[in-house]
Amino acid sequence: MKINIRFLLYISKTNRKGVCPIRCRITYNKNRKEFSTGLFINPEYWDSKQQIAEPPNKENTLINQQLSLIENKIRQAFLLLQVKENNFTIDDIYTLYKGKKIAKEHNVLEVFESYLDMLKKLIGIDIKEATWNKFHYVRNNVKSFIKWKHKTNDFPLKKLTLQFLIDFEYYLKVEKSQKQITINKSIQRFRKPIKVALSKGYLDRDPFMLYKTKSVKTEIVFLSVNELKKLEKHQFYQPRLQQVKDWFVFSCYTGLAYNEIKNFKKQHIVKGFDDELWIEMKREKTQRNISVPLLPKARELIDKYEDDNSDNIFNICSNQRYNSYLKEVASILGITKRLTTHTARKTFASTVLLYNDVPMEIVSQLLGHSSITITEDSYGKVVQKKVSEQMKRLNNIK
Repeated sequence: MKINIRFLLYISKTNRKGVCPIRCRITYNKNRKEFSTGLFINPEYWDSKQQIAEPPNKENTLINQQLSLIENKIRQAFLLLQVKENNFTIDDIYTLYKGKKIAKEHNVLEVFESYLDMLKKLIGIDIKEATWNKFHYVRNNVKSFIKWKHKTNDFPLKKLTLQFLIDFEYYLKVEKSQKQITINKSIQRFRKPIKVALSKGYLDRDPFMLYKTKSVKTEIVFLSVNELKKLEKHQFYQPRLQQVKDWFVFSCYTGLAYNEIKNFKKQHIVKGFDDELWIEMKREKTQRNISVPLLPKARELIDKYEDDNSDNIFNICSNQRYNSYLKEVASILGITKRLTTHTARKTFASTVLLYNDVPMEIVSQLLGHSSITITEDSYGKVVQKKVSEQMKRLNNIK
């Protein structure tokens, strides 16, 4: 926190009168800033070691007074910044010395915290608490990365470069052992507060504009017709496994996600325009209204678990425990695929709908996707496989 001020002669710019400009050099935090003082002197009258003009005369005394005034103003600006600002640069010292207003410097975590505060007020209005938690998780990873890479508690926003994001991706992959699909989501969430900062004028340009996420090839995991039948027919002796199996099968025939099954109530069963029973509720993730026809298998499970004393159809356990029990179910039945609550939803889309020639746009609507593009990107290969099977069947016809 020390500042060094020196006055230098620009001898190469000596004019016909034999005088040259006097420049001032500020050194702070290993950085230098030079500027013209507007004063001129004959090089023979300058004592570089003493930093004064001599011998004493009217002209040299005036130069010394002016240089002393410049030095005092610089030191005053430096002291003021020490009192008011946590972090400042040599350019801030010069700006304050010139009497200009210093633009507030913002830091990465400071901006992220502000974004989190704004997001928190939207919980229950536009977003769910789980969404806020995901952003908070990324904020913690950014904080630990800055500590790991830059050995500091925060990082200047204006120093953000593409390399920062590349290093952050490396950190998540190597130090946090995250998979690429998780890293892509983390970076996507990290960029949102940066874009808000950009819109507020804290940055002149998007530092991550040239960043491209690495594509991830994901394979849709779902149960085949035979695997689904095998699961349906099996009766477990342990009540907890039988319940979990039934919940899973119900999701296979409705496409409802974990939270939707957990919150599934009698009021969500309505008679539709076709006089058949439908499930009508809001998709937890997108808040879109979904309408799903109640298939016979799903109806059986509702009748099995429906309780007159409870509004909820299923008394479902936690998602973590649910998925843990599904591992046991898969192991007992010899199913090598990883069973999760999401596998059931994909089975509904693939085995129950697409494999029974239900059009893609209807599948998208029944799943409650915000766009048919999402459905096509996820289940396009399933359709290709179905087409391939049909073509093979045609080839075998003689």
